[in-house]
Amino acid sequence: MARIGIIMGSDSDLPIMKDACDILDEFQVDYDVTVCSAHRLPHETAEYATGAEDRGLEVIIAGAGGAAHLPGVIAAFTILPVIGVPIKTSTLSGIDSLYSIVQMPKGIPVATVAINGSANAALLALEMLALKDTDIKNQLLKYRQKMSAEVLQKDQLLKELGHSKYLKQKEAGS
Repeated sequence: MARIGIIMGSDSDLPIMKDACDILDEFQVDYDVTVCSAHRLPHETAEYATGAEDRGLEVIIAGAGGAAHLPGVIAAFTILPVIGVPIKTSTLSGIDSLYSIVQMPKGIPVATVAINGSANAALLALEMLALKDTDIKNQLLKYRQKMSAEVLQKDQLLKELGHSKYLKQKEAGS
């Protein structure tokens, strides 16, 4: 049964929201993915949110661009934690999306990550689950240790090669 719901306002958001799916796949946490527009399908959006807890969801990640009302609408219909992912737009580069999500009125909070930051949204959702799930907590600790080790390896290589050779090697690998 899915523990995390990923919802987006349009299928054009999927390339961004895929990063959240990839993180949840890596941690082997069940999730579902839904496309549902707050503006074009308001009744269905309300049904998604009001039935989320009964479907076993514990956290909802909602991605939206432009007016980006989806995370706020979802949050208005459930007390489950909602994490908003502002999607970059061609008009205002996602600043419009960010402001729409982060400026929720008092009483209806939506956690908000960086523009196109669905990977961090998934990690934040996992941290929420880790409050009661020691397996996820241990996986998150290992994930962070792995990131630390990777940075230390890069630092060591930089010291060995010097900045010019390091950059050339990095560019060649890209």
